[in-house]
Amino acid sequence: MTVYKTDYHIHTIFSDGREDPEASVLSAIAKGFREIGFSDHIHPSGVHSKWCMDHDRLPEYAERIVALRREYPETVIRLGIELDYIPGTTSEALQITESLPFDYVIGSVHYLGDETVDLGPGFYIGKDIDLIYENYFNLVCEAAATGLFDIIGHPDLVRIHRYRPEGDISHLYRLMAAAFRIHDVAFELNTNGRNRPLQDFYPDRRYLIFFAEQGVPVCVNSDAHFPERVGQYFDEAYELLRQAGYREMAVFRNRERYMIPF
Repeated sequence: MTVYKTDYHIHTIFSDGREDPEASVLSAIAKGFREIGFSDHIHPSGVHSKWCMDHDRLPEYAERIVALRREYPETVIRLGIELDYIPGTTSEALQITESLPFDYVIGSVHYLGDETVDLGPGFYIGKDIDLIYENYFNLVCEAAATGLFDIIGHPDLVRIHRYRPEGDISHLYRLMAAAFRIHDVAFELNTNGRNRPLQDFYPDRRYLIFFAEQGVPVCVNSDAHFPERVGQYFDEAYELLRQAGYREMAVFRNRERYMIPF
């Protein structure tokens, strides 16, 4: 059976992507994608950083994506956003998610306190790695519980620089899977970890079975910052999901989730 290919995690020059959205649309069409979605970074408090969109650019961003729908009707193009989960900023986050007709919202944890876990290995040096993982997984579960998000992005991004507790951490993945089920949120199998120091997908492939056992909806996303990375490593990702027991994937429209076989 031919897979109905979707990729909902694509970045553009509106945040930290390298090219205009049109370049990724053309890449997706060439690769046979039925749906793609753009999800540029935004911080709920409007903190300026080189990887987040300024709040005042949101209308321009949405207008550009909607214009691409008219220009390329052969591919379904969804409007999304990747919104940082920051404790204590729920009202600010709601203002963003309700300001535009998004098809989905990806919630991601990049920050532990005032620092990000992904920008460099220096964050981890000299620290208690077990505690970092516990705090990170707890924040991801908190994000799922807010109801703000349709998809949880790269759920174990904390693995990015290959720092890992020495002991068994399977309980953290079981906790995460249970939280996603209870709060009815999907997660992504994010293939961009292959391009990072981790050199593997998020979440850890060994624990995908926990999410499948809990019936947590999943989609495969590239987290592409370059057009050529749209859909990268997806065949391997689909096979991993099949091995874990998945037989359907989540698709989104107007903040509603639908399931399709793959």
